Amino acid sequence: MTDIRLTQFSHGGGCGCKIAPALLANMLSAVPPGLLPPDLMVGTEHSDDAAVYRLNDSQAIVATTDFFTPVVDDPHDFGRIAATNALSDVYAMGGTPILALAIVGMPIDKLPAEVIGRILEGGASVCRAAGIPVAGGHSIDTLEPIYGLVALGVVDPAKVKTNAGAQAGDTLILSKPLGVGVLSAGLKKGLLSAEQYAEMLRWTTTLNRVGARLAELPGVHALTDVTGFGLAGHLLEICRASRLGAEVQATQLPFLEAALALAQSGVATGASNRNWASYGSAVTLAADAPAHLQTLMTDPQTSGGLLIACAPQAEQEVLKLVREVQGNDAWVVGRMMQGEARVTLR
Repeated sequence: MTDIRLTQFSHGGGCGCKIAPALLANMLSAVPPGLLPPDLMVGTEHSDDAAVYRLNDSQAIVATTDFFTPVVDDPHDFGRIAATNALSDVYAMGGTPILALAIVGMPIDKLPAEVIGRILEGGASVCRAAGIPVAGGHSIDTLEPIYGLVALGVVDPAKVKTNAGAQAGDTLILSKPLGVGVLSAGLKKGLLSAEQYAEMLRWTTTLNRVGARLAELPGVHALTDVTGFGLAGHLLEICRASRLGAEVQATQLPFLEAALALAQSGVATGASNRNWASYGSAVTLAADAPAHLQTLMTDPQTSGGLLIACAPQAEQEVLKLVREVQGNDAWVVGRMMQGEARVTLR
C-alpha cells in the first residue's frame, strides 16, 4: 500500500476538480425548472450549500452530496478529508448531521481491496466523530478513485442559515485559513514537508460543527462554506444572493504559512485559473496587488472553513463560539456593503 499514490490516478483533486462556476451555470441554465413544493425552503435558486425541506413547524431535513477524486495519497487521509468536506454543507446551513451514505467509485483493477477499505475506514471515522452512522451507499467501478458522502441533517426551519441573508454593514468572519488548494498542488510536486502536510490534514479534517451553534444566534445572518470556487467565488454567491457588495481586507486574510510561500513562488492549481476566468470580472483587486493574492482568493479549498456574515455587535460572540466549539481561532476578513454584487479587495 505504501507504493500506491492515489493522486496519480486522478486528473484533479479534492474540490479543485469541481466544474468551473461559469461552465456550471451555463450547463444548469439548460435544465428546465423543476417542482417547487411550498415546503422546499432552499433549492437551487441561490447556489446554496444544501437543500432544505420543511417537515413540520420545528423540523426540516438538510440534504446534500459531495464527492471528489484524491487530494492526498494516503487512503485513510483521503477518506477523512472527503467525509469532513461532505458534512460541512449540512453545518453551513445551520444543521446537525444525522446520517450519511457513502458514494464510492474505484478503479478496482488498479487499487487493492485493502486500499479501498482504508478510504472507507477514514470516512467512517469522521462520521463516528460527528456522531452519525454511515447507513448505506453505492459503489461502481470507475477510471479514477472517487469518494464522498450523501449527508442528511436536521434543522429548525426558523434557524436555517442560507447565503441570501447577509445585510449591509455585516462583518465577514472566516473560520479556517486559506491555501489548501496550493498545498495540494505542492504535494503533487513533492514540495511539502511532513509538518506542512500535517498542518494541511489538521484543517481539512476539522469538522465545521460550529455551524449548528451559529444557527442559534440571531445576529448571524448568512453562512456558507468556502470550497472549490475559492473565497472570492463563494463570497460572490453571498453577494448575489443577498444583493450586496463585499469588501475584503487583504492584510486580515488568514493564510496557511506554507501555502503563502508556495503561492508567492508561483505554485497554483488549474482550478484557480478557471475560477478567475469565471468570475474575475466581478472582483476588484488593487492595481499593485501581488499575483499571489489572486491565486489565494481563487484557491479551491477542500474542506474549507465557514464564511459567516453577522451583525457587528455579534462579532465577538461568533469568534468566541468558534474557539469554544472547534478549538481554533476565526478571523474578521471584511464586511458587506450596499452596492452591486462584487468583491473588492483592499
